[in-house]
Amino acid sequence: MSNTTEDRCKGSAAKHHRAAALDRAACTENVTETDAFIRSSLALDPAEEYKMDNGKRGVALVFNQERFFWRLGLNDRHGTNADRYNLEKRLKDLNFEVRAYDNFKQVEVLDKISEAAEENHSDADCFLLVFLSHGENDHVYTHDGKISIQHITSLFKGDKCKSLVGKPKIFILQACRGDKHDDPVTACDAVDNEGMTNEVVVDASAVHTLPAGADFIMCYSVAEGYYSHRETINGSWYVQDLCELLQKYGDSLEFTELLTLVNRKVSMRSVGNSNDRTAIGKKQVPCFASMLTKKLYFRQKK
Repeated sequence: MSNTTEDRCKGSAAKHHRAAALDRAACTENVTETDAFIRSSLALDPAEEYKMDNGKRGVALVFNQERFFWRLGLNDRHGTNADRYNLEKRLKDLNFEVRAYDNFKQVEVLDKISEAAEENHSDADCFLLVFLSHGENDHVYTHDGKISIQHITSLFKGDKCKSLVGKPKIFILQACRGDKHDDPVTACDAVDNEGMTNEVVVDASAVHTLPAGADFIMCYSVAEGYYSHRETINGSWYVQDLCELLQKYGDSLEFTELLTLVNRKVSMRSVGNSNDRTAIGKKQVPCFASMLTKKLYFRQKK
């Protein structure tokens, strides 16, 4: 091989070596790449609402737990019947088909929830479930046991309940989510319960869980880690204020905006009368976790 040919071959090999070195260097650099060249042409309408003009508003299950099997060691929940009455009235005003159950056992609760999940909701706008009880570690208590919230919500996902696909699934949980009192901070508009004759007590213990799936909204009576307060005559702070605002704005205000108002109203309360002296002056703030994909209104049926 001539010197010219040999030089040409060496030069070509050197170029390939440099190219390979550059490729290896590129792999160690932080660069932005695209996985697809097709972008969605769909425009998102921020004002889009859920379709709420079906023949029925939908089923609302209300599980009200006042008394518990003695082996569970749970206190009776005095005042919860006021919550049940208020919720039943407000939900009926919003055209829900309310099914309320008092002090059901674990198997009875599961049967009612499973029955609802297996129903045909094709002509319904949405589904709603309320649990008024004690809670613990991602569970809520029935009369004689506890049920996982994840199990309850999983029954209404798209693979299990096809007739609710794309429709709002609303879960309202009145239960404690921890064992801490929320301390007050300086606020000029704080309102307390002094002068009330009914005692403020708490619902025990922790509830902190989220379902995976679109079109769910989880409405909690208190932020994670804290006590939820209940008056022994008037019912829980959260349900009292939720029902009051549903009465005023339930058929006109977007639902997550209404829940934000509930957060504000409950946060203005403080404990004024309690056998637990360490609870005096303590606060509570509800919260909600929304996986809704559109605006939600409960406008009156025509």
